[in-house]
Amino acid sequence: MEYEDRLTIATPEGLELSLQLAGAASRFVAASVDLAIQLALLIAVGVVAAVVGGGGVVVAVYLILVFLIIFGYDVAFEVLNAGRTPGKQLNGLRVVRVSGHPVTFLPSCIRNVIRPIDFLPGWYLLGATVILATSKNQRIGDIVAGTLVIRQRGVRKQVPLPSVRPPVPATVAEAVWDTSRITPDEVATVAQFLERRASIDDSARSQLARTLASRLQPKVTGVPPGLYPEQFLERLVSLRRRSAS
Repeated sequence: MEYEDRLTIATPEGLELSLQLAGAASRFVAASVDLAIQLALLIAVGVVAAVVGGGGVVVAVYLILVFLIIFGYDVAFEVLNAGRTPGKQLNGLRVVRVSGHPVTFLPSCIRNVIRPIDFLPGWYLLGATVILATSKNQRIGDIVAGTLVIRQRGVRKQVPLPSVRPPVPATVAEAVWDTSRITPDEVATVAQFLERRASIDDSARSQLARTLASRLQPKVTGVPPGLYPEQFLERLVSLRRRSAS
């Protein structure tokens, strides 16, 4: 059992984003799963190389594949699969930057190149010790790369929406919205969120949208039921911009 550690991040939208940090135990389980997959891949590549033969080209290809499996496995999954290797995905974990944004190629490379240090003197001992000792549950590679590992279980992922959408004609439902209680600063905050949402981690983006919508929707009358938070925010900004033009 792990204690629930949380990190609160102040966003440019003026909101506080709460992230649940992954603990040493869940990270060790995820790392063990990934290590088992890597070992299976290395064995499979070795068997194929032995069957094909020991020519110079085969040896070169074998060494390249071994390098990619050992050093490229984590980076590829973290960058291409929203911060989740198979082990992390199985355990409901993901890697993000300390700002809450998705992890990119360079930070992922840094944190994984340094990973072997965490296994010193054996069995992930140094890594687990550093995770327990740091306030953000970071291992050495995370500290250097500026990354975090967070838990994402229970987060309902919304259907992604494009970061920029042109104004749409007012529908009957929008036409009766009363947005007079929404201040210009609140509209500007929502617009800023909509403009940069594509660069925000999915779970953080969903949480921010729900927080903004829950604060503003009670101030608007005539809102039809069934709107997703981002749909409400988009229509709110679109309606205010049309009324100002």
